Amino acid sequence: MILAVSGRTDYYVQFLTVLVIFVFVLLITYWVTKWTAGYQKGQTANANMEILETIRLSNNKLVQIIRVGRKYLAVAICKDTVTMLTEIPEQDLIFSDKNFSKTLGFKEILEKMQKKNFLEKEDGRDE
Repeated sequence: MILAVSGRTDYYVQFLTVLVIFVFVLLITYWVTKWTAGYQKGQTANANMEILETIRLSNNKLVQIIRVGRKYLAVAICKDTVTMLTEIPEQDLIFSDKNFSKTLGFKEILEKMQKKNFLEKEDGRDE
């Protein structure tokens, strides 16, 4: 009887130890991810270059509109090359507010999507 109780206690101690280690690893992963994101954001926050729009032509071919300083350029990106196509005057570009991920945080985007899904279900548009 004493061995059975001792064996169960060992299993509980092992389980709790593994659980604590798992939570510790999750916390470290969360912290490192937040630190890395902040570091990368800091690297590009004051940059003179920005990708405004990208369209995929095939698996390894893209066309991008980028801002370099005050100039807007269209570039073709292939597997091994990057080719400038043309310079685009700023007045020819249409800046859409669809790219809301730059101004909203993840929480706001998630709430907006949940609200949209809720409204669609109320209207009967849910599949």
